[in-house]
Amino acid sequence: MGRRFGALLIDWILCLLLSRIFADPVRDGWAPVLVLILEYGFFIGLFAQTPGMYITRIRCVHWLDGGRIGVLRGLLRGLLLALVVPALVMDTHRRGLHDRAAHSVITPA
Repeated sequence: MGRRFGALLIDWILCLLLSRIFADPVRDGWAPVLVLILEYGFFIGLFAQTPGMYITRIRCVHWLDGGRIGVLRGLLRGLLLALVVPALVMDTHRRGLHDRAAHSVITPA
């Protein structure tokens, strides 16, 4: 859990910095959330890792075959993660509702 939280923290800081390009993240709270969703869709969908996951040496892969989950599932996972609640409800494999909906799992890199 520590590496997952560390990766999310790193990604969130990057999202805050990037959202400053087009909005004020303090006043426009939607901006970093939008960047986070897009970051997850792009990076997890294509590379199976966000920058935070790369630094903390974890990957997000397809539950069944261990491959990439694709951009659409990455976007779905990011959207559900932005809602926070799905991430708090985990099964015995430490998969949150966002992972189960996207058919993904976090593994060591």
